Amino acid sequence: MTDAPAARHKRSGLFAPIGLFLIALVLWSVWWFVLAGQVRDRLDLQVEAMRAGGWDVAYTGLNTTGWPFRVRLGAENVSITAPSGHALSAPDLAAEANAWNPDKWVLVAGDGLVLTRADKGKVAVRGQFIRASVHGLTQRWPNVAVELARPEFTSHEGAEVFPIARADRIEFYLRPHLAPAGTPGVDDSVDVLFRMIEAEGRPDGPVEGLAREGRLTAQIETVVEDASQLQGPDAAGVFAAWTRAGGRFTAVKGEVSAGESRATLSSAVLSAGADGRLEGEVALQAVRPLAALAGLAGSRTGVVNRAGAAGAVAAGALEGSDRNAVPVSIQFRDGRTWFGPFPVAPAPRLF
Repeated sequence: MTDAPAARHKRSGLFAPIGLFLIALVLWSVWWFVLAGQVRDRLDLQVEAMRAGGWDVAYTGLNTTGWPFRVRLGAENVSITAPSGHALSAPDLAAEANAWNPDKWVLVAGDGLVLTRADKGKVAVRGQFIRASVHGLTQRWPNVAVELARPEFTSHEGAEVFPIARADRIEFYLRPHLAPAGTPGVDDSVDVLFRMIEAEGRPDGPVEGLAREGRLTAQIETVVEDASQLQGPDAAGVFAAWTRAGGRFTAVKGEVSAGESRATLSSAVLSAGADGRLEGEVALQAVRPLAALAGLAGSRTGVVNRAGAAGAVAAGALEGSDRNAVPVSIQFRDGRTWFGPFPVAPAPRLF
């Protein structure tokens, strides 16, 4: 008696998953190429809009890669110059997003940046990494984060010396203003946070003097009102249009440490004058403020009013104000920074 031949297994069931996978791969690839094309088209439209607004935008070697899970735009010799003369350039710049979530983008400058400050020249910026992220592009105000790890700043020949030589970290964050619904102006306001950690100043510069050869760490946060006015193609820059429209910094607060000196600061309102310099009053609770002022008085830079800083130190010493957590008031007016009756430096300039 012979054995019956074994029944053959049907193999059609093996091909079905493979077929479904191939169909999904084709559909996904079509989606990826459509998305990549849309990204390129929107970039072209944005560049043309910037050029029409007086900006100079140039780049070479633009390419799109990242299939299948990412969309990556890469370009070389990128240069963006604002009508004000401020510019940013990078030998290599890349932006990428997940193909399934093109609402969040990360930009990386792998070979550093060069910043051009109008009338002050160029400064090269290199570091462990320089990157920015943007998400919430469908919101009126997206969430923006800029991070520089261990940046070093080198002024080009003939440029004004940059006050910071290096830092452990520099961060900047922007988001839509968080406030209860119905608060007036909330839709046109943004929250801003700036951090600079363990910054080292240039020799004989104001930062080195302020920190007494130590390190400067600062964290400042504020609400920027009338943020929609931060635009404009004129040579003065975006803050000029914002100032003319009545833009203000409100709810300003922060912490600063410079060498042995420490301070917490707050201000209800700060704005800019017609000359672009900051105006308003900042209240501080300071620990050893005279040490920082003495450092400024000894600074050999032309920016600091050494006589004014020395006068403020002498007055503070006579009053015994170099104790723990003493109240200090700093005013920005008439284009100067005032410590009591003494002008110690120009007021910070926005434009």
